[in-house]
Amino acid sequence: MSNKTKLHEIKVPVLPESVSDAVVISWYKQPGDYIERDEPVVDIETDKVVLEVPSPVSGIVEKIIESNGSTVQAQQILGVISEQAAPQAVESKTTPSADKEERIITPAAQKMIIEKKLDPDTIPGSGKGGRVLKEDVIAALETTTESESAAPDIKPQPLQSTSGDLADTFREEKRVPMTRLRARIAQRLLDAQQNAAILTTFNEVNMQPVMDMRRRYKELFEKTHQVKLGFMSFFVKAAVEALKQFPAVNASIDGNDIVYHNYFDIGVAVSSPRGLVVPVLKNAENMSMAGIESNIKTLAIKAQENKLSIDEITGGTFSITNGGVFGSLLSTPILNPPQSAILGMHKIEQRPVVENGEIVIRPIMYLALSYDHRIIDGREAVQFLVAIKNIIEDPSRILLEI
Repeated sequence: MSNKTKLHEIKVPVLPESVSDAVVISWYKQPGDYIERDEPVVDIETDKVVLEVPSPVSGIVEKIIESNGSTVQAQQILGVISEQAAPQAVESKTTPSADKEERIITPAAQKMIIEKKLDPDTIPGSGKGGRVLKEDVIAALETTTESESAAPDIKPQPLQSTSGDLADTFREEKRVPMTRLRARIAQRLLDAQQNAAILTTFNEVNMQPVMDMRRRYKELFEKTHQVKLGFMSFFVKAAVEALKQFPAVNASIDGNDIVYHNYFDIGVAVSSPRGLVVPVLKNAENMSMAGIESNIKTLAIKAQENKLSIDEITGGTFSITNGGVFGSLLSTPILNPPQSAILGMHKIEQRPVVENGEIVIRPIMYLALSYDHRIIDGREAVQFLVAIKNIIEDPSRILLEI
């Protein structure tokens, strides 16, 4: 190596205050491998997202300091790269494989695949470029019910039928470690229940006016804005207007202080391969219906591809979750601290209702508002939910902001 060769440190990026540390989950390169500048060199997992750490320069990976599974802090050195141009030997070495399509499996995922004797071709990759991550293997294990290879290292015991014959069913158990995100979700939910006085109030909303509006304008809306018109944009708009009327619902508690926000950052819960995440629509009050739908679509795609940034899932002054997409008829959503309230949407079902003294069939959705009674009075919570109901049942209020 030339004396003029510069060595560069691969460091953990700066983490937000709410994230204390991260875990190294996979290195894309090993010592001696060549890497281009800004090419992902290692993945680290926080309790919120998986972060790709890019190479600071083009060069050769000289040393890996923190191996897979290591817990690291912000700005901690992960490895060292020597800066240099791509050597011909490396280019000629990698050229033959350029035409060969090979799935990239991270070391952590490969180790688990070998241990559990899984077929890697049956495991879809959710990482960048279709990389198979450890989380993908865990998900495959959780959904596998028949494969002997996915069973843990225990001997199944046959069940005795009532007639004394051996039954075909075997008792099995398997132990799968929580992902860092799942463990963090579990802790936050437990903290929310222990540290807040959570109550839930319910109401129902007639979705016919919104459904009629969507039916009337959906084709023109999509043609004009290149995005579909969904229900969530109506509820985000309704939530913003209701939050303006009841600022305590948009506030949070910090010690002995109540913090009121003059902005409306609305978290929208979406599912991802790693669990439920809540990306945030920052300054939703300034977004159009098309802007809301477009941002939700972008964030949902990023969630599925594990590409959400920390900034995109932190903050938030109020959240909305839609259990109806999974068939939930009614639920009591739990707070997303430090927020003080969360709105739960549910499945729309045709139900008999009374209008003008007559029984008619209407598409009805149950709404639930869980709130922290320490900061929000019951009267405010009920009136807030009624405001949501009134706006959804008369969508013209959204345009008039009344």
